[in-house]
Amino acid sequence: MSMKLVIVSGLSGSGKTVALHTLEDEEYYCVDNLHLDLLNNFVTLFKSNDLDCFGNTAVSIDARSCGESLENFPKLIKQIKAQEIDVEIIFLQASVETLIKRFSETRRKHPLTHKGLPLVEAISLERSLLNTISSYADLMIDTSQTNIHELRALIKKRLSKQNQTSLSLIFQSFGYKHGVPLDSDYVFDVRCLPNPYWSPGLRGFTGQDSAVIEFLEKHDSVEDMFVSVRTFLEKWIPHFEADDRSYLNISIGCTGGQHRSVYLTERLTEFFKMVASSKNISIKHRELE
Repeated sequence: MSMKLVIVSGLSGSGKTVALHTLEDEEYYCVDNLHLDLLNNFVTLFKSNDLDCFGNTAVSIDARSCGESLENFPKLIKQIKAQEIDVEIIFLQASVETLIKRFSETRRKHPLTHKGLPLVEAISLERSLLNTISSYADLMIDTSQTNIHELRALIKKRLSKQNQTSLSLIFQSFGYKHGVPLDSDYVFDVRCLPNPYWSPGLRGFTGQDSAVIEFLEKHDSVEDMFVSVRTFLEKWIPHFEADDRSYLNISIGCTGGQHRSVYLTERLTEFFKMVASSKNISIKHRELE
């Protein structure tokens, strides 16, 4: 029986429950808050029973697994993969400010505050404890500016059965004044390029509008930047594919995330859709959304 195991982990308040419920809706057999010490036995159980309902399985793991168990995570994953099980690790995170706001709104306790830690210190401790899992994640999702419906849509799009056949690329524009996306694999800073924001009449437009496009295309430095980023990605994307990487998040940032980054993100997406038709390619303009 072909089996897939999705491990959902991340910071408390970042959306793990939403992700798990979404996978359940996608007909995954889901187990919430499984202690890491039980994971291998769990895998052995559903593998030996050969039950159809276990074909796609998802478990969530959080920081309440003891520290020693978390340190053994790489060895455990290696043992599971040796059983010819397709393992996918999703890690969700958000900024400290976002997590504090969410706990304040829901009035729920952070799972590590029972040790007498203030909320900020509990979040910091949790991030540290889960560092081993996050470093092995196939998909990192920053939910700081993502609502429940957007997260559900993202999980469905990225993990639905029809999207598991090749490397998935996501190109994302953002504004540095709103923070760098935490789920980025590559970040390209284009703030050195001429800024349409300071050109009369262009401030209210975006990099998708013809007036801004015409402005940027007049500058050789913009074309040089596009060619440089494109060439870099053309060279290294095949290496990620050869390493069986499932996802690659590429973020392009300018000051406000409205003009330069949007324009270059659009161009890069268009280019790789033409030359890489077998890949799953999507685009997101964080600040425009």
